[in-house]
Amino acid sequence: MRYRTIGNGRSSFDVSTICLGTMNFGTLTDVDTSLAILDRFVEAGGTFIDTANNYNAWVGGHGRDSEDLIGGWLADRGIRDRVRIATKVGAAKENPALPLSNTPPTNFEGLGADVVRRQALESARHLGVERLDVLYGHVDDRETPLAETVGAFGALQEEGLVGIAGISNVALWRVVEAREEAMRQGVGPYGLVQQQYSYVHPEPKLGRHNFVTPDLLDYAASTGTVGRPPLAVTAYSPLHKGALARRERPLFDVEHPTSRARLATLHDVAREVGATPNQVALAWMLGAEVPVIPVVGTSSVAQLEEVLGAVELDLDADVRARLDQEPRLQRAAA
Repeated sequence: MRYRTIGNGRSSFDVSTICLGTMNFGTLTDVDTSLAILDRFVEAGGTFIDTANNYNAWVGGHGRDSEDLIGGWLADRGIRDRVRIATKVGAAKENPALPLSNTPPTNFEGLGADVVRRQALESARHLGVERLDVLYGHVDDRETPLAETVGAFGALQEEGLVGIAGISNVALWRVVEAREEAMRQGVGPYGLVQQQYSYVHPEPKLGRHNFVTPDLLDYAASTGTVGRPPLAVTAYSPLHKGALARRERPLFDVEHPTSRARLATLHDVAREVGATPNQVALAWMLGAEVPVIPVVGTSSVAQLEEVLGAVELDLDADVRARLDQEPRLQRAAA
């Protein structure tokens, strides 16, 4: 396993460069399999585990299934000091009787100060921990004053309940303003941003704020200097639920000809280097000029073993240049 340091200028710690996503643990992925995956991840040197306070309510769970499973596992194994746990607040249902939506009214609980504090304490209780290593705002909340949200996360960090705060599904300008607001308040700024990201890219679209962009990576690369606290990027859905390896599957929210062309290149490179397409896609992300931490969910130990095989896969410069080359698509005849 390989490791990197994350921090916010006030608090920092090392994490594995692969983060284990646990959204389906205890629901779609049964308890025994979930525990086996967690055990193998730690055995392989993995230290970074990602969950949320609403995993996985939409498939028949109660909403803290993942947190509860991880909490029981931590207590049973006695390894709290060997792992870093990230959870999220803000996207659970505000009204349990109504559905969630990605368009207003979303019914998200939001990131008001009272919600952030109450749900952080509940997550700590369900996880059985005294400190949440990372707490993300799950979805940016533009209806709550930014100063209120930033202050709420800052207070939890000052009190020691949260190590590093982060934000997810957010526009870059909101990240920048939130970090500047934290500096004005004298509290710890966001040290992590979690967005969707993979080797295939979405089409540009006004109002699309949940993807990693070149500007976000450029901004992250500029941090970690005097007056600019560090900012790391983590990425969910880096393997598109298996669609990078199985080309017959639709690509989630990135289905267009350029993505299909990039996918063909990915498979060609994988054959040539003797790895799987998933491993090459993860190695591409891990070894980039601005490295990103992939949050990878697996439903079996075998899938986890494939993911672990990407950690030590270093792509040569010429291979990386080939992967990074933008496809040239043939124009249709006039």
